[in-house]
Amino acid sequence: MSAAYEAAARRLRDAYAGAVVAPLRDVLDPIDAAGAYAVQTINTRFWEAEGRQIVGRKAGLTAKAVQIQLGVDQPDFGALFDDMRIADGGRLDPARTIQPKAEAEIAFVLGADLPDAETTVEQIAAAVASVHAAIEIVDSRIADWKITFADTVADNGSSAFFVLSDEGRALAGLDLEGAAMAMTVNGAVVSTGVGAAALGNPLNAAAWLARTLAERGEPLKAGDVLLAGALGPMVALTPGDHVVAAIDGLGDVRFTYGEG
Repeated sequence: MSAAYEAAARRLRDAYAGAVVAPLRDVLDPIDAAGAYAVQTINTRFWEAEGRQIVGRKAGLTAKAVQIQLGVDQPDFGALFDDMRIADGGRLDPARTIQPKAEAEIAFVLGADLPDAETTVEQIAAAVASVHAAIEIVDSRIADWKITFADTVADNGSSAFFVLSDEGRALAGLDLEGAAMAMTVNGAVVSTGVGAAALGNPLNAAAWLARTLAERGEPLKAGDVLLAGALGPMVALTPGDHVVAAIDGLGDVRFTYGEG
């Protein structure tokens, strides 16, 4: 299947130019995790060879309802590259996107490596240097977002860009499980949620991510950014939108979807 995986990876890379592709049904069964991560890895290595640097990872499908919708019982992950980061208060040029949507998340920046394939929540907590309000901009290269689990995994977790709040908070004393989130677009509330949406607690999602990557021989390292999963429904973006996500205990984070 290696040739088929290489071809699927190339189709996804080509789609970044703006021409979406059909779902990858000809190569990947809808719940083929191994094949989908093989395709994702091909592109990750390709982009690294081109000079892009991995600065962290994102966890996706951390809401049970979304897992049920896609017929799986596990989250997924993708790579965060240096050129995917948008400054807090910055702009994202619509020309860099295809069919983007925004979702509010809690993010961690690590202060220590996490090499243990049995990483616990307590080890995660000890390794966290700072906690941030975050927005992930997801953007499927699959036409009309008609994705299966395998499609989104192969497509780097449908990830595109992310924004972290400038001000990080210490983990001690934060109620991440109960932290309420409200995301507004142009001043109107469009999505609400709570920290527990991410596998019961964003730290659970981070621990899953740490264990999964350590098992794959790609452990998380000090300095890495971890996006722990959406806290509420994602929202489609329209040029000119000003997006703000506010999370209890963490403040807010914002960006504008429009030309600079």
